[in-house]
Formats: sequence, C-alpha cells, structure tokens
Amino acid sequence: MIPRENSNTPKRGDDGRRPPGDQTAGEAAREAGDGSGSAAGPGAGDAGTAAGTPEAATRAATESAAESAAARAAEAAAEAAARDERTATPGRTAAGRVRGRPADGLRLVPDPTPELPTPSVPPPLVSAEPSDSSGPHDSSGPSGPSSDPRVLAVRRFKEFGRRLRALRLGGSVVLLAVALTAGSVAVGALRDDGTGTAVAAAAPGVMSPAALNGGDLEANIKALQAHLRGQPKDFGGWATLGLAYVEQARTKGDPSRYPQAERALRRSLDLRPGNEQALTGRAALAAARHRFDEALGYADRVLKENPYSERALCSRIDALVELGRYAEASKAADTADDRRPGIPVFTRYAYVRELRGDVRTARRVLEQALATAATPGDIAYVAAQLGQLAWNQGDYATALTDYARALAADENYLPALEGRARVLAARGERATAVAAMEQVVARFPLPGPLVELGELYEERGGEGDRARAADQYALVDAWTALARAGGVNADLDTALAAADHGDRASALRAARAEYARRRTVHTADALAWALHMGGRDAEALRYAREAAATGYRNALFLYHRGTIERATGHEQDGLASLRAALRLNPGFSTLGARQARAALEDAK
Repeated sequence: MIPRENSNTPKRGDDGRRPPGDQTAGEAAREAGDGSGSAAGPGAGDAGTAAGTPEAATRAATESAAESAAARAAEAAAEAAARDERTATPGRTAAGRVRGRPADGLRLVPDPTPELPTPSVPPPLVSAEPSDSSGPHDSSGPSGPSSDPRVLAVRRFKEFGRRLRALRLGGSVVLLAVALTAGSVAVGALRDDGTGTAVAAAAPGVMSPAALNGGDLEANIKALQAHLRGQPKDFGGWATLGLAYVEQARTKGDPSRYPQAERALRRSLDLRPGNEQALTGRAALAAARHRFDEALGYADRVLKENPYSERALCSRIDALVELGRYAEASKAADTADDRRPGIPVFTRYAYVRELRGDVRTARRVLEQALATAATPGDIAYVAAQLGQLAWNQGDYATALTDYARALAADENYLPALEGRARVLAARGERATAVAAMEQVVARFPLPGPLVELGELYEERGGEGDRARAADQYALVDAWTALARAGGVNADLDTALAAADHGDRASALRAARAEYARRRTVHTADALAWALHMGGRDAEALRYAREAAATGYRNALFLYHRGTIERATGHEQDGLASLRAALRLNPGFSTLGARQARAALEDAK
C-alpha cells in the first residue's frame, strides 16, 4: 500500500484526535499484514478459500455476521430515530470503528433529512407516473440462485433481512429520507468497467443500498409523492424524491427517470437555494448521466461548505476516477477515509486500489467492509463487489461464494445475479448460464447483460440462436437511444457493443468522443479496440498500452492488447498478452476467450 500523506484535517474526535479504534481503510489494511484477508491472486482458478469448501466458508462467515448484525440492528433503528447530528461539524461517530473493530460500532446517519409528517393524499401535484415495478423474482427454478448450494448455505439470512427491512422501512416516508442520507452513501462506488453492465456500483447515487430492494423503493417513491402533494414546499422531500428517481433509473435500467429526477432536484433548489441535499443529488444525477465534470463541480461546491459531507466526499472520488484523474482520486479516497470512514468510503477506497493493481489491499478492505455491514442491502452490495473482484482475477470458486452471500441477503440483487451467470458461463455450465442471463435480461435489459446473452446464444449455435443473438444486440441500440433521450452520455456503451456487434464506424466515432471527454483506462481500451476493428491497428496500439498504464489487471484489456500487438507485427508480445489474459481469467468473455484460444492454437 502506498504510504498515506500527512494531513492537517481534524479527525473525528471533538478535540481533533480520532478516538481509539477509529481506524481508516489505510490503517486497517496495513495492520492486517500480508497474512490476513483472502485476497485472490492470479491463477487462483477454482482453488476455493482457506476455509475449505466455498459452502463451509460461506456458512462460517454468515453465521458470525448474523450474530453480530442482529445485535446491531435494534441499536441502529433506535439511533436512526433519535439522531440529529449535522455533518458540517466534525464530531463523534462510530463509523470509523467498523473496520478495525466490527462489533464496536455502527454507521450513523450523517445528513438527516428533516422529519416528514404523515403523508396525506390530496389531488396530484407531483408526477404520479407508475413505477415499472417487477413482481417477485422466481428464483426457485433449476437455474435460479436458490438452487446454488452456496445460497442455500446462507438462506437463514433471509429472515433476518426481512425483519430488518420491516424495522427500517415500514412504509414510512421518514425512514426513506433517513435511508437516502444514511451512511451507505451511494449504491457503491461508480465502476465504469467498460462493459455497460451493472457492476456493484454501476452508477453513483446517494442512498443506502438497504433502502433499494425492489418493492421498498417503489412503495417509498409513491409515499414521497403523496407527501409532497400535501407539503409541496418541503425542499428536503423534493431532494429525496429526486435521489429516489436516480436510483430507480439505475435499478430498473430506465434512463427516462433522469428527467424526473432533474425536475425534483431543481424544485428543491428553487425552494431552498444551495441546500446540500439537492446539490449532492445533482452530483449523483450528473454522474449517472456520465457528466463527470458536472458531478465534480457539485461535489466540490458542497465540500466547500461542509468538508465532512459523506455523500460529497464519495461523489468526488467517483468523478475523479471516471475522469481518469487517478492520482487525485487516490488522495480524495485517503481524505474521505480520514474524515468519514465507513462502507461507502471503504468500497471506493478498494476500487481505487484495484485500478492501481493492488488487488490484495482491495480485497482486504472489502472484507473489512463486509464484516461491518449490518443490513441486507449493505451485505449484498459489498459481497457483490467482492465477487466482481474475484471474477476479475479468475477465482471462480471465491466469486460464486461472494455472489452467494449477496443473494442470500437479497435474492434479486442485479450485480450478483449477473455476476453469477458470467461465472457459470466461464466454468462451462452453459445451459445454466444462458437461463440465468435470460432472467437478468428479462428484468434489467442493460447493454452488458444483453451483449453477454447474445454471445452465449451465438456460441450455443442452436436453431434460432443467431436470430436471438441479433435481437439482443438490437436491444442494446434501443437502450442507447432511450439513454440519450434521458440525457445520458452513452458513447462508451455504444463503442463497446458496436465494435463487436454493430456499426464499426459508429463505434469509432463514439469511442473518440468519449476519450476526448475523459481519459480513463476504460475509454483508452474502448478506443483501441474500435480502432482495431476499423483497421487502424498502428494508431490503436498506443491506446491499448495506455489502458495498462495504471497496473489495472483486466483480462479483456490484455486480450485486446494482444490482438492489436499481433496485428502490428509484435507477434511474440501479442502471444504473451493473450496467454496472460487467459491465465488471469480463462473465461473473461464468451467471444474473446474463444478467439484468444484459437489464436494461440494457430500460432503453434
């Protein structure tokens, strides 16, 4: 781990000193040493975990988590109801303790929304457009997560999750407002992984994941709408509704909600100019639309007035990462870790480390975060990030265990459902993988799952599969049009999908436009591949090498680089890159892994 810089920023104690046990992510990672954690290294394959079988590891982890989380749940509910702390004043918090001493502290709500009165139902003044609420997901079939022994091993967590949700949400508008400003700011760090998929934090928000379990969000949006019909001048209520629309767009893959979010947030600012809730909401909305310069501006504006705003600190990290300003993002993560350590900061801290190739620290910090997670939403969110990290390193057994932990907490959690389907495909369980990905696409038709399902159909090659694959790729185009209508910059999604399965000239235009806006490892890789597919390999090589400059370990990037190196006459370098891709993650892509193996076979 890179040594932390000195800072004159006061820590969490009233006297400017952090209380004993109030550890940061950096301190926790250093304390753990090389012998702790369960980091997945390259070539881990299906080796499993140190605890034995994945089922045994999951059982042990969740039994311990259930005991401590159940004890904390009642305390959390009482604290949430009584809390009136404002984050503009550095004060005491238990949040910083969760990494070093999981049993000693809970996240506290940092930016409480003014308590909302019981909603009345006068004639509509607020948009009451019906939410696209899906019914309960039937996961009991042969390909559903319930049949996975890892999920069954921790199914006892479900009852605990239901009880906790009942305590926390209970259909109350007040509790939604609390959840929207709770310690789990944003449904995770924004992870633009270059696949157009919902990685554990596909887009930054400002909500607790625990408040976002399907029907809970839909019901609470309706309650907020009803409340605002009776109290149309409640600026906090409008900000909360705007944030809820941002999250609804993310969870449903429906960018048409973004204009609704913008209107609600603007209404909040009209009622109370410069209010923090609405400004952090605007940061979340801008980031969700891939307008990261705007997101950074809003976050900085909030932090100028309140340097301890957890939501703004997290939004700032997200924006810097997605603008490719990685050194600044690393400093911002350290600052946030000093000021407001907790699950939202830990996950971002881990992703910044992963982007720099420090997978061991990333996993160690995420494991610390999972050990402190006290709600089903937080458990699902962090466990799915752990699964994604393991998947990226080709450690499929650990990835399945992590995804099982996520699905035991929330059986409908999209990143875990999608990640599990990808792992099954990589392991050669094609029929189960196709059925699982079909379930994901039926509910969340996002570009990443659509492309993956299309490639699975093409690989299967059965009667009608080619037409089915073409349908999936056409749906990507439809989603892109919808996203653009909602104000989303979808050029990266267009470039990635179209380069392999669409109009290559459109792919190159989109890739160039996105790279001009932000220079990240993902936009560099997308531009390199679009140039290659357009026959411009000499130009592509520069960008393929740039995508590897931070040390980020990504098998798809290695495959793209190897293919381009071979096309430019660097045969041995290209073959080495292809081998490295398959060594890191043998099933990184249904199409790419197959083509990498074919190229290596032909070179023999």
